[in-house]
Amino acid sequence: MFTIVRSVTPSGRSRGHSTDDVARTALRILDDDGLADLTMRRLATRLDVQPSALYWHFPNKQSLLAELSDRIVGQAASLLRGSGVVAEARALRDALLAYRDGAEVVSSTLALGLGSSTALDRLTDAVAAEGFPSDVASRAATTLLHFVLGHVWHEQQRLQYDSVGVVAPGAGHVPDADFAFGVDLIHRGLHAAAGARPAEAPHPRGV
Repeated sequence: MFTIVRSVTPSGRSRGHSTDDVARTALRILDDDGLADLTMRRLATRLDVQPSALYWHFPNKQSLLAELSDRIVGQAASLLRGSGVVAEARALRDALLAYRDGAEVVSSTLALGLGSSTALDRLTDAVAAEGFPSDVASRAATTLLHFVLGHVWHEQQRLQYDSVGVVAPGAGHVPDADFAFGVDLIHRGLHAAAGARPAEAPHPRGV
């Protein structure tokens, strides 16, 4: 259930916004302008409320970003194509890429110990489903999660720099192929360390 708080807007009118309204608006600002421009003051202006009204929903900016992180990661399930470790990693990447600075939001949230463990749990379950014990599955999933976050963060930084023309011409970078190679390397390395070789995982077109 979403909390609805009525507040007085800067123009003197009364307006009610739910927590969902606030989070959705914050996601739009993030996607349009990037994390650096997502401030509580700017969010309040977009909602036409006083900044203090936002703290009924989120006690601080970190808790707001944790909510955005959960929403970004939560989309991975709907983007899943197939099953297994590789498919889960690919779906997480797609979810992060769906929002500007998505990887930075999720990475910083996890570093602070905030947000849900959905991404790690899904990767852990996928590894465990291949017969690995829980401790190995957890550590392997953590390794995969770090790779996905780091790779996508680099992708998104590069996209921003490229948009303003500061990336060196001819710099070789094939993000889909590079990502697929990295995930496959970790996946096969995991099985090799366990003395087993994983079956070939088909890559969908474009990845």
